[in-house]
Amino acid sequence: MRTALLTALAEGAGGEAGRRAVGELTSALGLDAGASVQALAEAAGRPDRREAVQAWGDRVVELLGADPLVAGGVAAAMERQAPGSGTDWYGGDHTDFRGGVFLREVVGVQVVIQQGGAAAAPEALSSLPPRPGGFTGRDEEMADLLRALDPAAEPPSPGGAVVLAAAVSGLGGVGKTALAVETAHLACEKGWFPGGVLFVDLHGYDEEPVTADQALQSLLRALGVAPEHIPGRADDRAVLYRSVLAGRAQERGPVLLLADNASSPDQVRPLLPGDTRHRVLVTSRDRLPQLGARLVRLDQLTPEDAYELLDLALRIADPDDSRVMDDTDGARQLAVLCGHLPLALQIAAALLVEDPDKPLAELVDELAASHDRLDDLDDGERSVRAAFDLSYRRLPAGQAGLLRLLAVAPGAEVSSEVAAALVGDEVPPLRDLRALARAHLVERGSASGWWRLHDLVRVFGVGVVAADAGLQEEGGVARGRVLEFYHRWADAADDRLRWLPGMVEPERFADRGQALAWFDGERAGLVAAVLWGREERYADTVVRLASCLSVYLRWRRHFDDGVTVGRAALEAADRAGDRKGEAGAWNNLGLALRNAGRVEEAIDAHTRGRDLRQAAGDRRGEASACNNLGIALQEAGRMEEAIDTLTSARDLCRAAGDRHGEAMAWNNLGLALRNAGRVEEAIDAHTRARGPHRAAGDRHGEATAWNNLGIALQEAGRVEEAIEAYGTALAILEEFEDWYRAGTSLQNLALAHEEANRPADARAYWLLAADAYTRGNAPTKASQARTRAATLNNPTPTP
Repeated sequence: MRTALLTALAEGAGGEAGRRAVGELTSALGLDAGASVQALAEAAGRPDRREAVQAWGDRVVELLGADPLVAGGVAAAMERQAPGSGTDWYGGDHTDFRGGVFLREVVGVQVVIQQGGAAAAPEALSSLPPRPGGFTGRDEEMADLLRALDPAAEPPSPGGAVVLAAAVSGLGGVGKTALAVETAHLACEKGWFPGGVLFVDLHGYDEEPVTADQALQSLLRALGVAPEHIPGRADDRAVLYRSVLAGRAQERGPVLLLADNASSPDQVRPLLPGDTRHRVLVTSRDRLPQLGARLVRLDQLTPEDAYELLDLALRIADPDDSRVMDDTDGARQLAVLCGHLPLALQIAAALLVEDPDKPLAELVDELAASHDRLDDLDDGERSVRAAFDLSYRRLPAGQAGLLRLLAVAPGAEVSSEVAAALVGDEVPPLRDLRALARAHLVERGSASGWWRLHDLVRVFGVGVVAADAGLQEEGGVARGRVLEFYHRWADAADDRLRWLPGMVEPERFADRGQALAWFDGERAGLVAAVLWGREERYADTVVRLASCLSVYLRWRRHFDDGVTVGRAALEAADRAGDRKGEAGAWNNLGLALRNAGRVEEAIDAHTRGRDLRQAAGDRRGEASACNNLGIALQEAGRMEEAIDTLTSARDLCRAAGDRHGEAMAWNNLGLALRNAGRVEEAIDAHTRARGPHRAAGDRHGEATAWNNLGIALQEAGRVEEAIEAYGTALAILEEFEDWYRAGTSLQNLALAHEEANRPADARAYWLLAADAYTRGNAPTKASQARTRAATLNNPTPTP
C-alpha cells in the first residue's frame, strides 16, 4: 500500500473523519493504537488482510466522495508528502481508479463523480477579449512584447532561465490593456500558443482586488477543472494549477495567460506556470520590478498617433466623419488638452460622436476654458478622473500627500530640492518620489533629479486639493516654503552674477557658470512662483524674489519672462504696500520692455520708477532709473531728451560717489551723443567710461564701453582703431560667454572689414557672428548674419 494517503489522513487532511478512518484500519489489521504509517502499509499488504482492507477502502470512498473539498485537500497533502502521488488524479483524464487492493488517493472522488453521471467541466481557453477598435501606434513596445512572448526565445544569457512573463506598466488610461490584448492576438496569429489563451482581470486598483487565490480558482475552472475538484487550500490550488498547465503543454502546446490590471507582484507570482513553454503577459499601473519579468513602460501617445486615434475613433462610428481631417490644427489642440492620453482621447472622440454637428474647435474651447478639465473628460461610462482616483486611493498617506503637493508646485518640472521644500524637509523625499514613479503617477523629468506630472494628473491633483479646505491650507503652506527656498537660492545666484572683484565672495555658488546653471534649471518654476504674488500672503516674498531674477533674465535674453515677472512684481508690491519694491519693479519691467522692443511702454515704466525714487529721496536709485530712462528715450529717437536725462544720471552718480554708476552713465551718454551726430563727444564719453569700469573690476561693462567706442571711432572714419576696439571687447565678452554681445562685436568687426574693403575677412566675421548669435538665443540675428555672409564674394582673406 502507498503510505501517502495514510499519512495525509493521519495528519488531518481528511479532518476528524480521516483520523478515525486511520484508527479503524489500525484496529482491523490487529495493530496497537499509535502504530506507524509504515507498519499500517506493510500489514495492509498481507494477503490475509485483503478483505478487511477492501471494506475499509469502501468507507474511504464514501468519505472522499461526500465532500470534494476534503478530497482535494487529501490529494494536495499527498502531493506534498510524495510528489507525483496526488497530481496524477487531476493531471490527466480524471480516471485514476484502478481497482487495486488499496484505493489510490483520488479514486473515491472520481468514482462518485462518474456514478453521478456528471458531464466533464467546460474549458475557457479562448477567453482573450476582442481586439481594441481604433488601436494606433505602440510599434516599438509591441515589438518588445512579442520578443518576450516568443516561445522559441533564447534566455537573456547562455545557461540562464527563460523569462516567462512580460509586464506592461503605465499611467491609468494610457492604453496598457489595449496594447496587451492587441499583442496577444498577434502572438496567437503566429501560432505560438496552440494550448489556448487565458485572461483574468485582477482588478488590482479596485477597493477589493482579486486575490491570487481567487484568480487561481477562476483559472482552474477555465482549464476544465470541475469546481468540486478544486482543492480547498491555496497552496494546493497552486500545485494543481501548475500541474494542469504542465499537462496542457504536453498534450496541446503552450498557453498564454494575460493577467490584466495587477497592482502587486503578490497577485501574479502564484499564477506563473512551472513549465517554461508557457508565457504570461501582465498589465499594471506599477512597474513591478520584483516580478522578474521583461518590463515595458508605456507613455502617452505621440502627437501623430494621438491624431490618428481621434480620426479612427470618429470613422469607426461614421466612415464619412472627416472632422479631424478637416481641422488638423483643432485636432492637435484637442490631443494636447487630452495630454495625448488614450483614455482621454477616446472620451473626447465619444463626445464628438454623440454630437455629429459639433466642430472640433468648439470642444477645444470648452476644454480650454474649463476650470477642471477632468469634469469634461467624462462620457458617462468612462472617466479620466475615476481612472486616476483608483491609483490615488491606494497610495500610502505620505505618497498621497506628496502627489498633492507636486500638483500645486510651480513649473512643469520640479527638482528634488524643490520637492524637499514642498514637504518641509531638508532632505528630498526620494523614496516617495521613486514609489510614485513606479506607480506612473510621477514621471522622471528631463534630467536626473527632476520630476514631472502628466498634465492631466496635475489637473487631478489640483482638483483633490480644491475639494478640501484642509488640503488647500496644506498646499498654501507648502507654496510658502517653496517661495522662501527660491528666494534664498535666487538671491545667492544673483549675488554671484552681480559680483565684482573687491566685493564679498558669494558662498553658495563658486562661479557664474554654477549660478547660471541653477537659474537655467529652475527658470520655469521661478517664473511660475512669482505669479503666486496675486495672493497677499506671498506678496512680500514675491517682490524680493522677482528682484533677484532681473539680471539673469536679461543675460539669457528671456525678455518675455522678464515682462511677466516685472508685472507680477508690481502687483505684489502694491498688494504688500512696498513702495521701494514697486520702484524696483518698475525699473526691471522697463528694462524687459525695452529689450522686448516695446520702447514707449519702457519709457513710461522708467519714468514711474524714477518718480518713486525721487519722492523717496533715493538719489542712487534715481540715478539708475534716469540711466535706464535715457537709454529708452534714445531708442525712441528722442535724442535731446535722452542726452539731458543721461547727463542727469551721470551727475547724480558723481554726487553720490557712485563711480561704477557714473561709468555706465558715461557709456550710455556716448551712445546718445553719437546718435545725435556729436561723434567726437561720443568718443570722449566712451573713453571716460572705460577707466571707472576697469577700476570697479567690471570687465563686462568695460567690454561694452570698448564696443561702443569702436562704433564711434568707425563713424569718425578711424576704422583701424575701431577694429582694435572691437577685438578688445570681443575677447572680454567671450570670457563671460556673453554670446549675444559677442555676436554684436563680431558683426561690428564684419562691418568694419567691409568698410576697409576686405570682403573675405568680413564674410568670416559674419559667419562667426551667426554662430555667436545662435548660442546667444538670437536666431533672427543669426539668420541675418548668414544671409549677409552669403552676399559677399569669397576671395582669399587678407593676411
